[in-house]
Parts: sequence; C-alpha cells; structure tokens
Amino acid sequence: MAADNQMEKLIIENVMKELAKRGMLGGGEAKQTPEKVKTESGDCQVTVSGKGEEPICVPDISGCWVPDPVNYDAVMAMKESTPARIGLYRAGARPKTDSFLKFLADHAQAMDAVFLDVSEELLEKMGLLAVQTAAKDKDEFLKRPDLGRELSEEGKKLVLEKCQKNPQVQILVVDGLSSSAIEANIPDILPALMQGLNSAGIKAGTPLFIKNGRVGVQDEVGMLLEAEVVISLIGERPGLVTANSMSAYMIYKPTENTVEADRTMISNIHKGGTPPAEAGALLVDIIKQILAAKCSGMKLNLQ
Repeated sequence: MAADNQMEKLIIENVMKELAKRGMLGGGEAKQTPEKVKTESGDCQVTVSGKGEEPICVPDISGCWVPDPVNYDAVMAMKESTPARIGLYRAGARPKTDSFLKFLADHAQAMDAVFLDVSEELLEKMGLLAVQTAAKDKDEFLKRPDLGRELSEEGKKLVLEKCQKNPQVQILVVDGLSSSAIEANIPDILPALMQGLNSAGIKAGTPLFIKNGRVGVQDEVGMLLEAEVVISLIGERPGLVTANSMSAYMIYKPTENTVEADRTMISNIHKGGTPPAEAGALLVDIIKQILAAKCSGMKLNLQ
C-alpha cells in the first residue's frame, strides 16, 4: 500500500511539473487565453497556452466509457445535460488515466483563476480605475477574508479623489476568487451594463476595479461615495467545470449595519450559464426595480 501511494504521488508530481512547464499553472509566462487547435484525432482537445509553445493534449471526456452499459443512450443524454463527470468508469478503485489527467488540467486552471492577477491591459482597455483592499497579496487575501472587505488607506484616498460622488449606481469590478472570470466576462458585460443604464436615464459613477476584494467591500465604497445602488461584478470560486463564472451583487444604500440578506445576487454569469451581454441587460432591469422600490435583497423580494 505504501508503495502504491508513493507511485501515485510521483505520477501526480510529474504531471503537475509538466503542466507548470507548459504554462497550465500560475507563475508561468504564458498568461494568454488558450486557443483551440483542431486535430484529426477525436481523442483529445489540444490547446496552446502561448505562441511558439508545444501544444498540450487534454483528454476529451465527453464519451461514455462504461463497458456494455445497460442503456447507452440514457448515459449520453445525462452527459449532454450536465457538465458533471459521469459515465467515465474506473480502473479498479481509481479513475482512468485520461479522466485523471483531465482532472489535473481543470484543477490547474482553477488554481490559475485564484492566484493570477487581472491583466493591466484589460483594466486600461475597459477604463477602470484600480484600487486595492487592505489584503496586501493573494495569501493574505485567502487567509484573512475580513481584509478583502475594506479598502487600503491609499485605496480610500483614490476613491475619494477620483470617483464621482453621489452616483445613482456605482459599478465595481472585483477579482474575488477568479481573475479568469473577470478576463472572460467584463469585456462584454460592462459595456452592456453601462449602455443599458445610460439608455434608462440612470447615472452611473466612475467604474472601479478592486484587487483582492470580497463582496462586502461594496459597503465601504457605497458609504464613501454615498451611492444609491452599488453593483459588484465579482469572480466566483472556480471549480472543475469552469473557472470563468462571475456573480453580480447589488445593494441599496449600504451602511455599517448591512447584512447579507440585504443583497440581491445573480450568479453563473459565463458562456455556459447566463451569457455576459445578456446578463448586462438583466442587471439593468433589476437595478431599475431596486431604485423604484428603494431596497434590495429580501426586502425587494417581499415587495
């Protein structure tokens, strides 16, 4: 048993080293969105992390690997209706090699989503003023959630100096637990949201990006700027299905006494859930309801 555990550990370490070398883990130079590369073989999905790099073959787990299933069509129908890892069978008590490698690749993407920073290029492109919370780095952000709910002293100063006061709606883009979600969704959802608010005659303040932020940071920003409504577009905790899912949290006139039930939330904003452009239009409608009712969260639901 000890020898088996040692061998399994060695295999995992070697695979992780190879993934890191090829840019699949955080810290590598390749930070670009992988390109899909077509191949004649249907056995794997090939991606390229950066120019000039060797393609990485990620196993395709879309098929049914159960030998002689009682109802093959039923298994395939279930697989088409969910991204869950079903119908992959096993090798003894362990997963098959291809499904295990796909697990490692998806796990590496989830780790990248947490530990990589949102690119400066995206922030500049979207015209976002960047500030940071009291969490100095990712390690402190993960260990001290409370620090992610308050701005650093420099961040408070920038917000007060650079941001429009008393906006009807203050938009925040927060990295949260997935920088990948911000990179993937903000280019579509932010323009749709801002254009929708403008068309509805609702005045939006200066859009802000908050690094190492948690949901609760919207309370402090809302109080500093005396915003009527604050909306945070924040990266969700990544999983093995997707690392690109984002949520939107909205609150009406936050105070020191704000509780989580005061927030209205829409989740699963990504290409496999609610598409970001569609979500932007939906959020405009919800913000209009919040402004009309002068409340959010459970109080809004009871209206």
